[in-house]
Amino acid sequence: MAFKELFSTDIGLLSVFTIAFIIGMAVFLGRYVKQHVEEDERTHGQGQ
Repeated sequence: MAFKELFSTDIGLLSVFTIAFIIGMAVFLGRYVKQHVEEDERTHGQGQ
């Protein structure tokens, strides 16, 4: 019943899209930060 309501009502679909967007942003930001940290480590060395 919960899945039927989640995927058939307006507020349920909005919730699904919001959750998917938040997860997508988290993945994007995680990869973005990791990429730039690795780039900075290569540029400036591993630190002391």
